[in-house]
Amino acid sequence: MLSAISGFFLPFQGLRLMLKPGLRRYVLVPLLLNIALFAGLAYFAGGYFDDFMNEWLPQHGWLEFVRWLLWILFAAAYALAVFYGFTLIANLIAAPFNAMLAARVEEKLTGVLPADSDESLLRAIVPAVAGELGKIFYFVSRALPLLILFFVPGVNILATIGWLIFGFWFLAIEYADYPMGNHALRPHQQRDHLRRRRFKALAFGAGVTTMMLIPVLQFAAMPAAVAGATRLWVDDLRPQTT
Repeated sequence: MLSAISGFFLPFQGLRLMLKPGLRRYVLVPLLLNIALFAGLAYFAGGYFDDFMNEWLPQHGWLEFVRWLLWILFAAAYALAVFYGFTLIANLIAAPFNAMLAARVEEKLTGVLPADSDESLLRAIVPAVAGELGKIFYFVSRALPLLILFFVPGVNILATIGWLIFGFWFLAIEYADYPMGNHALRPHQQRDHLRRRRFKALAFGAGVTTMMLIPVLQFAAMPAAVAGATRLWVDDLRPQTT
């Protein structure tokens, strides 16, 4: 329980880490991208969410008596689906900057710069983008079956819960990739490490999601999550690889 609680607050600890001297220049680009991300999110979600809810939860029907509960679940699932879609795009663009931020945060925490980190932006672009494309494939291949279940009456409620849990797990994978990638760990190795601290990783993803939903803080969610994931690596995952 304590591990899960500490995992939830890791992104908020990341807020303090990313503001330390020497790190701010690595935060600027991800921060600007996140502002653009949520501006687009507000425009897109505001225009389509109401139609989505009216189609799947009509006001007059046998589900009306539990409409408020289903509305909360569907709203959360819809918001997360949009969040993850925009997050994937923003992280694809910001991947080289996030990798450098993770390396510098680790240096602040341990006093040692990761040996496999690359301070050259041009050299970092190709591996960083390749890693993001791999995560997009992982996300789509797992998300599609869950999305299909939304169209199965009676199962869609469970699918909503499954989508929330999967979303938390994916965010842990998304952001823990940066510090672990700086140590040349392959995606399947990264997931193995996260599975050893599964509940803390899920709590971390829940913390990132919560930050995305808080006005103003949502703009700093990406760099804060990178910094928080780096602390997760240093405190909980790294000792198992050394």
